[in-house]
Amino acid sequence: MKLDELMEKMRDSLQAKMVYGEPYEKNGMTVIPAAVVFGGGGGGGGRRGEGAVEGEGGGFGVMARPVGAFIVENGAVRWQPALDATRLILAGVLVLLVVSRRFGRRRRAKARLQG
Repeated sequence: MKLDELMEKMRDSLQAKMVYGEPYEKNGMTVIPAAVVFGGGGGGGGRRGEGAVEGEGGGFGVMARPVGAFIVENGAVRWQPALDATRLILAGVLVLLVVSRRFGRRRRAKARLQG
């Protein structure tokens, strides 16, 4: 695949339809799912020899994860965030580390004063 073809495919794949899913109806509500999308790419060229191209190439990657949905109900729109269990667990672990570290410092300082 040539570099210009790769760049065209990358442009075609990074569109708003990746961020917002197809709306659907459920229990009288319209749900429009949303995601955060990250993408990047790069390419390079080589030198042109006698009738041949050497060293041309490129690539790109896309990552998406759900963040929530817009809910349309009775003419009103509201945002419903998605629950990201991994982030929630990591935040809990971070809080525990900070609290235990502070508690440990206080115990060591108190022991030094008593000793």
